[in-house]
Amino acid sequence: MEEINQIARIKKKLILAKNNDKDLQVFGAESHQYILGEPVNKDQILEFEKEYNLELPECYKVFLLDIGNGGISFGNSAAGPSYGIYPLGKNVDEFIAENTKEYLKRDCSFHPKMTNEFWAALTKNIEDNDDISDEDFDLELGKIFSGLLPIGTQGCTYFYALVLNGEFKGRVVNVDIDRQKPYFAFEANFLDWYERWLDEIIPENVMMLEPDLFQYTLGGTSGYILEVYFSTNENNTKIECLNGILKKEQLDLETLDILEKQYKLSVGEFQKILLQTLTKFDYERAFPYLIDFTQKSFLTVFQFVFWYAKDKSSDWLDFIKSNVERIGDIETFRFCTYLLKEMNIDYGDIIIPYTLKDNEEIRVNAYYSLGQLENKSNYIDTFIIGLRDNSNRVIHTVLQALDGVADQKLLEHYKFIAEKFPKEQDYILVNLNHRLKSFGLNNQTVKEMNTGYKNRKWYQFWK
Repeated sequence: MEEINQIARIKKKLILAKNNDKDLQVFGAESHQYILGEPVNKDQILEFEKEYNLELPECYKVFLLDIGNGGISFGNSAAGPSYGIYPLGKNVDEFIAENTKEYLKRDCSFHPKMTNEFWAALTKNIEDNDDISDEDFDLELGKIFSGLLPIGTQGCTYFYALVLNGEFKGRVVNVDIDRQKPYFAFEANFLDWYERWLDEIIPENVMMLEPDLFQYTLGGTSGYILEVYFSTNENNTKIECLNGILKKEQLDLETLDILEKQYKLSVGEFQKILLQTLTKFDYERAFPYLIDFTQKSFLTVFQFVFWYAKDKSSDWLDFIKSNVERIGDIETFRFCTYLLKEMNIDYGDIIIPYTLKDNEEIRVNAYYSLGQLENKSNYIDTFIIGLRDNSNRVIHTVLQALDGVADQKLLEHYKFIAEKFPKEQDYILVNLNHRLKSFGLNNQTVKEMNTGYKNRKWYQFWK
């Protein structure tokens, strides 16, 4: 088959992607519907470049001139990753609202291998200064996000950006405007990044019908990605290959056999990604390796099981029970509770020890998890301890968790809260009143209740 140029490939893959996602299940597809508007002309490109005193990366100009510009998605975006690609010249001020033209023509401030320390230093003047003026805040944003053109949104505070100037011109960067550290896409330019998106969303069985069409990016067929994996000594490329395979919808047994062998030979990040892939595509095969990996990270194992094998959560009940004392950080505990909830069992006795932990976040999550049980009224004494906690967040959570529980034993503790919080703090009184409503009380009338008469009915406790 004669080699197809990239523009022709992308156009053909857009048709394949649309035809194979008729129900618009791919993230963002319901919004953009694989629609692109008419391409721009060279005069429109020149007009933008003149207005902003810069030269757009060639790969991006080719997309606008030969593939399309704009569409029907958010902000009239064209078909593309997440909610699509912004039209030329639109939403350019997403990162820097003031003096946008000045900052767009500068070199990009960061690079693919920047450290956490580098990023902390770059954002220090904003993050460490609560009293920064609006003018200085805008100046700092200009320094941080200079040389970046917003090209699309991933939702919330996350965006795709195109590097306009400097050593990495034409690269795509994932940006969070809440200033988490950005990270560069693997691809060397915009067109490669866009084509990889298509390769990742087109089903493998469709790729196999036209294999030559997909021998270009790390989103291509699994066979091609493995060829790249074994042919390179560059660790970053190998990791990108494994991530490309992980994104597939299905893998054949031959590929899984290769990945299992590589798991046994690998260490560190490589082994972790390989285990994630095995868990996603063949849980039974992955199970013994998951057990072994708990020696390195409970969190990793709990995450992989929850993400890819929820229906197998019960396999981990005995393991969780025997390792309660070793599950000590909030993220591991959170995923532990996710698995317990999937088991449809009464996990109250497993959770109770965590309601006494020093870590406030763990106590909050423990009480929240208890509140999800259908028989939560069986744990009334544990909830009562939570109502007396020294953390407002814990009290708030316990009050919400007690929704539907109208036990008279709670009244004296509700009275204690009403007296402790004469004014609203952290929505505690709002939630207290929700709980008191079933008793015909509120945070004022409950104070008049005489808790000394233990044999009286609840409606005899107040005047």
